[in-house]
Amino acid sequence: MLIRVGFEIAYSCPQPVATVLKLGIERGRTSDLLNPDTIRVEPNVPLREFTDSFGNRCTRLVSPVGVTRLKTETIVRDSGEVDRVNPDAREVPVQELPDEALRYLGGSRYCEVDKLGSFAWSQFGGVRPGWTRVQAIFDFVHNHLEFGYPHARPTRTAAESLEERLGVCRDFTHLSIALCRAMNIPARYCNGYLGDIGVPPDPAPMDFNAWTEVYLDGGWYTFDARHNIPRIGRIVVARGLDAADIPMIHTFGPHWLQEFTVITEEVVEQQQQVALQQATQPQAKAA
Repeated sequence: MLIRVGFEIAYSCPQPVATVLKLGIERGRTSDLLNPDTIRVEPNVPLREFTDSFGNRCTRLVSPVGVTRLKTETIVRDSGEVDRVNPDAREVPVQELPDEALRYLGGSRYCEVDKLGSFAWSQFGGVRPGWTRVQAIFDFVHNHLEFGYPHARPTRTAAESLEERLGVCRDFTHLSIALCRAMNIPARYCNGYLGDIGVPPDPAPMDFNAWTEVYLDGGWYTFDARHNIPRIGRIVVARGLDAADIPMIHTFGPHWLQEFTVITEEVVEQQQQVALQQATQPQAKAA
């Protein structure tokens, strides 16, 4: 299937402000893009790309005084398959974990593993290790927290989510991650595009989504405490220990959000033909 994704975001600054964007689709999906995922910035300012320690695409710029507008749109070729499920996946003992997975075991800004350790072991210590235990954690978070956009608070931590019993997708994700890590299961934070594909449409405006990747049986598996069902068409933008590692727009000074529009939608059959033709035209001209 083909999925159209993109955004238009505008924010204002009272003075020139150094800025880092983490809004580009992960490099692992580059070959799936029918056209480049290039961020257009208005007004035109110098941009420089780099890769952070988690492998995320980052863009540096200086946001000028006034309104800065960010735009991108592309079409992604996707398998159309739901998130991979493997009920037989086993937990990997810490001593057998690959070195790169160890960083996803400790506490982080929003995931207080030390505070939640006793609760996690009392709640899930008796559950069969592996996929069953991880799914029990996500079932618990899904049922324990009440989702609602008015509940959003950028400083809420996993422990506070557990106590307050409410939040948005980042809070569901932080609590799930903290409980997994407390059980010595590596877990990392993801954000990206997730449209209403294969599920009833959500009347709320489209937004970026957060979910979790958990390391089991030699690989990373996708879990999502907010929706808690396998979904179609996830497109990762960035990964980190928690949301603090992957702010979409990080300005080193004040800014105020003016506009925020996200597109994530399946391209219907007739549109697919047009999109494929448009994607191949440049190669045809070059030939």
